[in-house]
Amino acid sequence: MQFTAMILNNAEVSPGYWRMRMTAPPEILTARPGQFVMVRVNPSIDPLIRRPFGVFDVGMHQPGYTGAAGQPYLEILYRVVGKGTGMLSSLHETDLLDIIAPLGSGFDSGPAGEEKLIVGGGVGLAPLYLLAKELVKDSPVRLFAGGRSKDDVLCITEFERLGVECYTATEDGSLGECGLVTKVLESRLDATGNQGRIFACGPHGMLQAVAGIAARRQVPCQVSLEGYMACGVGACLGCVCEGAGHSADTPDYRCVCSEGPVFEAAELKWEGV
Repeated sequence: MQFTAMILNNAEVSPGYWRMRMTAPPEILTARPGQFVMVRVNPSIDPLIRRPFGVFDVGMHQPGYTGAAGQPYLEILYRVVGKGTGMLSSLHETDLLDIIAPLGSGFDSGPAGEEKLIVGGGVGLAPLYLLAKELVKDSPVRLFAGGRSKDDVLCITEFERLGVECYTATEDGSLGECGLVTKVLESRLDATGNQGRIFACGPHGMLQAVAGIAARRQVPCQVSLEGYMACGVGACLGCVCEGAGHSADTPDYRCVCSEGPVFEAAELKWEGV
């Protein structure tokens, strides 16, 4: 659906990273963890193309925000990397945005009671909060959050409030273990005999490493991909990726926006996996 959203809050939560809450119609409450939205950041022609953002959270907002209590809300988590996100970070309460949502496929939560292992890096944590919110209803959940430094590890307190056990790792050692978050994930899998189900979102290199770990250990794994999307509905084919069966003789492409952004890791082609 396409709707006009009014910004309720737009705040920098870590250097370069912003969290925005906006009003939304009641239908947004049906958004599944892993789905995304397409945002027109400026009503003028420039920039022309909408920007995609994972759904961080949906719910009913309480008193203290602009607008009536009980109004459904949508939240996104984003990083300022260029002109479009720079414009987004300059917006304030009561400013309006044109939104298309929810789009794409979401995560399959798997069997109740099974340990769930969520792996995220930087803004890749964005679609994982709503997922954790759903998973904790019937399963133990552990989050493995990584980044170059502590500034890239976002919203850990919010995950902890859900009852999620959180592990962190940074490449410079400024928070948690020093090194890659995939090492911490492997330590947990070693301790449990490769039990559980993995859900991951983050930089391509991290996803490739996680997919390799899951394949070697035969652990179910879903990944949420980022793509350069212009339409968000599979029309422009600007965000295709290679499926597991792709070769020069037998092309196998998947459209990230319409078939994804969530895929079983085994469905995709990974270098060295």
